[in-house]
Amino acid sequence: MLTCLQLASQAEKLGDVPVGALVLDPDGNVIGTGYNVRESEHDPAGHAEIVALREAAKVRGGWRMEGCTLVVTLEPCTMCAGAIVLSRASSVVFGAWDPKAGAAGSVRDVLRDPRLNHQVEVIGGVREEECSAQLRDYFERSR
Repeated sequence: MLTCLQLASQAEKLGDVPVGALVLDPDGNVIGTGYNVRESEHDPAGHAEIVALREAAKVRGGWRMEGCTLVVTLEPCTMCAGAIVLSRASSVVFGAWDPKAGAAGSVRDVLRDPRLNHQVEVIGGVREEECSAQLRDYFERSR
């Protein structure tokens, strides 16, 4: 999670909401990293999780992330949760809960929805205070 917090700082330097993510392969190796690039790349899908999944897919040579863990500083939104389910990632670990847009248990629970073709193990609240503080500080400065 510390690496994700550092990645999130990169997003903030580029004027974006500080969210960072990485993908670990089944052996614990980092195979993809990302941070929010919506503002810097003018990309509505430029969320940290999507960026990290795309990089991991290139490294693996395929889109399937079976056995992989996605780590992110903020609870995934619906778009990212959908991408995580479709990638077949095994688990998601996140820091701060998102009571406005979270899709891993806060507002909805896309990652564990039994109606979908794949469910993802979810571990939330890891280094929650640090992740929350980074986001809170960013929004206080930007207002």
